[in-house]
Amino acid sequence: MRSFLTHISMALALSLGLGAGIAAIPTAAEAQPRGKPIVIMNNRGGNVVDAIRYRNKLAASGRPVEVRGYCRSACTIYITLPNACLGPKATVGFHAPRIPSTNIIPPIVDELMAQYYRGGILRMWNTQWKHSLKMHKISARDYVRLDPQTRLCGRK
Repeated sequence: MRSFLTHISMALALSLGLGAGIAAIPTAAEAQPRGKPIVIMNNRGGNVVDAIRYRNKLAASGRPVEVRGYCRSACTIYITLPNACLGPKATVGFHAPRIPSTNIIPPIVDELMAQYYRGGILRMWNTQWKHSLKMHKISARDYVRLDPQTRLCGRK
């Protein structure tokens, strides 16, 4: 079932014009952030497809990305950018993606988001958060405990 959903989500991404951006994202070894940081501050999320497009632009910019304050919903996909760090006092929130102003959880969108999660964050997403309409908030430090590859801002 997972491979079927992955195939469908990739087909959806390609049909939305996201495929080229996904392939162009640099690896952590290639990412050499330079320039003034792009600060994502107190972001409530929004449309997942728009967030994926913005994520691709952030990755292509080559500039450091700092995720600070609160980062909820679609914003959470920015945290795993190779040129990103998470503010040590940030709060990260997860919930099931849903059609705006409804409680309807659309198919595929959770799989699109899952492509940007790792480790314990991905496990929590797949087992709990993607099914819940309630916002599940965690601290930056708890995020790093679940995904040790995440870098806190201010640390090399």
